[in-house]
Amino acid sequence: MGNQVVLPGGEAVPALGIGTWMMGERPGASREEAESVRLGVELGMTLVDTAEMYGDGACETFLGEALQGLRDGVFLVSKVYPHNASRAGVIDACERSLKRLRTDRLDLYLLHWRGGVPLEETVAGFEALIAAGKIRRWGVSNFDTDDMEELWNTPGGHACAVNQVLYNLTRRGPEWDLLPWLADHDVTLMAYSPIEQGGLPKGGALAEIAAKHGATPYQVALAWVLRRPQTIAIPKAARPAHMRENHGAAALRLDGEDFARLDRAFAPPSRKRPLEML
Repeated sequence: MGNQVVLPGGEAVPALGIGTWMMGERPGASREEAESVRLGVELGMTLVDTAEMYGDGACETFLGEALQGLRDGVFLVSKVYPHNASRAGVIDACERSLKRLRTDRLDLYLLHWRGGVPLEETVAGFEALIAAGKIRRWGVSNFDTDDMEELWNTPGGHACAVNQVLYNLTRRGPEWDLLPWLADHDVTLMAYSPIEQGGLPKGGALAEIAAKHGATPYQVALAWVLRRPQTIAIPKAARPAHMRENHGAAALRLDGEDFARLDRAFAPPSRKRPLEML
């Protein structure tokens, strides 16, 4: 798969990865979900995102099984609860995640959202995990511009590689100031729910542009997110057919007319909006 993003530090990862929220929670669906994840990895969508919050660890346990034999070819991302993000707490939480995921390291570890623990404690915990070889890099999730500014003024905060936020055609608020800030500071954007969990309208502009390109509306919406440099999208696909559809979006090239049409249908922000999260 050709679309790649180069993280701070120089490592290239696929721009189109795999989200796993709510996977591994329904025993009757776990086999198909595992097939879907494995297919995505085989297709080159080798960035896989999870969190200790998902199913209270059930998703990490599911992925530990689903990725057996594939781990070394996967860029594995997980997230720590804010209440576990003290200097010692983040180390303990990481150890639990590693055990569930059946691996000895995470490629990226994120603070899931802002909590009450001072950022300097969390950063110190992340850096201790890097020194111990338990994680390779760290980042944050659901951080708005003021949060990023505070992080940047925290000792060690400049090592933040990624900010994972809610971003799609119907959630364009980050474009006002957060996305420019991330670009200016060389922090990669990771967009979660890039097709609004399948909730985007399938008619109108999306359907018309899809017909023009011989694609599906969801592929158009994903290609729109992927248009941005230094942006990773992590849609979930619980079925192999859906995973193949997501994969097809990486090759879709929208043109200026398409972008203008989408701007008319899904207006960019005209003012600062608080960061949304799911």
